[in-house]
Amino acid sequence: VTTFRVPEDFGSVLDKQVIGPTTENLIKSDFPVQSFKPKVQIAFQRLPGQCPREIEVERRRRQYLTLDIAQLLASKGIDSNQLMPRHHNPDNMPTIEKKQDPVFPIYLHLKIFDNDEYDCRTPEEWISLGLEPGSHDRKPVPGKALLPTDDVLGHEDPKSQKLIYKWIDVGVLDYDKKTELYLVHKTVKNGLVRDKEGRPILNGGITPEG
Repeated sequence: VTTFRVPEDFGSVLDKQVIGPTTENLIKSDFPVQSFKPKVQIAFQRLPGQCPREIEVERRRRQYLTLDIAQLLASKGIDSNQLMPRHHNPDNMPTIEKKQDPVFPIYLHLKIFDNDEYDCRTPEEWISLGLEPGSHDRKPVPGKALLPTDDVLGHEDPKSQKLIYKWIDVGVLDYDKKTELYLVHKTVKNGLVRDKEGRPILNGGITPEG
């Protein structure tokens, strides 16, 4: 009978047993699992010989993970840091001979070129991806945003010449229908979206106190 006695540190014994690779997601994240799944227009019931829906979703998910918007823009010769309009400096006007900076500053906002006719989801559908089954708390949705690297100066003067803009991983918290803007929060390491106290940001950052 003593042979089958379970040791007190049975959990540590199981952790030491490594049989082989696992399919378990060992990376801790504040994003729901379904927020990474792409939208596919495929029937749930497929005929024999056709690609199942689950396999097509997984293929597209892995394909989208290999894409990087910063690299795609750089391959077309676009500098992401130049997409944000800056204050005009009359004392340092570039000339055509230098061929370094544009002679005329950027005066057309990106919103003019924005087109959502071919978006696979509406903003409300993107935000709803943060809802997990059986939970009343809405988690952030992963995304990328063109933000300044300096948060303090970025809030004080977003068009400062000293700022450097880069594509940064963010968690999408909420969407405003009137302004058509998303509320985002920079992620910390390992894809965590936390506040100053280190707590996960839920429900768009709205606390019980409002």
